[in-house]
Amino acid sequence: MMWQSVALLVARLLIAALFVGGALQKTQPQAVMDLLAGRGMPSWLVWPALAFNAGAALCLVLGVWVTPVALALAAYCAFTSMFHYIPSDPWQMTIFVKNWAIAGGCLALAVAGPGRFALGG
Repeated sequence: MMWQSVALLVARLLIAALFVGGALQKTQPQAVMDLLAGRGMPSWLVWPALAFNAGAALCLVLGVWVTPVALALAAYCAFTSMFHYIPSDPWQMTIFVKNWAIAGGCLALAVAGPGRFALGG
């Protein structure tokens, strides 16, 4: 059905927009580097995270490798949610829950695939 193909395209674009924003945020890396260091992780991980965010977003926009990329994004969201698990901070807990919701959307996208409006499957 046409509406389903349009809905999948919109879903891909909306999820991609989130990861484009994540990539852009990492171009000013100090806050992310501090967050990583605060969790005992090497701060240089900001750079592969930036590349992953940008590359995954591009794949979703183009509709290429949607299933494996969406699965990887779901795992990424689950992992990065740990940075926001701060029960005493309602704002961080909202972000924590949103990460899991985005992971769910990525899983649904992985199942559905790219839809009709894509360069590849």
